[in-house]
Amino acid sequence: MLTERVTTDVPLPLWSAPLPGRPLSGLTVLVVEDSLYASEAIRLLCLRSGARIRRADCLGAAMRHLRTYRPCVVIVDMGLPDGSGADLIRKIRSLQTQAPTVLAISGDPAERDHALAAGAEGFLEKPIDNLAVFQQAILSTLPSEVAPSGPRLLPDDRVTPNHAALRDDLRHVAEVLATAGDGSAVGYIAKFLAGVARSAHDPVLAEAAEALSRDHAAGRALATDLTRISALVHQRLSRLSQG
Repeated sequence: MLTERVTTDVPLPLWSAPLPGRPLSGLTVLVVEDSLYASEAIRLLCLRSGARIRRADCLGAAMRHLRTYRPCVVIVDMGLPDGSGADLIRKIRSLQTQAPTVLAISGDPAERDHALAAGAEGFLEKPIDNLAVFQQAILSTLPSEVAPSGPRLLPDDRVTPNHAALRDDLRHVAEVLATAGDGSAVGYIAKFLAGVARSAHDPVLAEAAEALSRDHAAGRALATDLTRISALVHQRLSRLSQG
């Protein structure tokens, strides 16, 4: 069964004046992302940029956060275990007052149009690990009254999440595949794994996940895809355990 995995921080302040080299200082960012590895990359990017971060791993958890806290920016993964990120984007856009800026993320570039149609101000394709790209994506969508003005450096640095988060994501994939009893679970895990593989810069695993997603969508037999993915996932888990 898919389980909710939520981490939280203490209540956070709203926008304050940015610090030199940390242009997102004072921003509260809610990341709605079920991959621990992708979430850790965004956490590191926020830390380097001066922003505070909260995390939810599904639509339900995100709505609970939004009823309690007021993030300045919401970063929404388009594929979540309990529904589409586009649904959450539409709900956020329907807020009457103090609606946050919304960015969508996905390992599938075709999701860009769906995200923008739902009301997202921007879209980032995984992997999300470049500091300058991350900062510019957020700053370019902030309201003019809070966005910092004037020239600034764009550090072309990249972050590398801890491999423990990648190991947890791969274990999650292995557990779901071992107990998957219906097509919806297979469809979800194919998209989840594709995003994880892209975030980890693993083209072989990404291609296998995308092949599973294509075959599932076309109604073709999945036994060969599942066997290949299971072998690849366990191979990578073994490497991470040895490392």
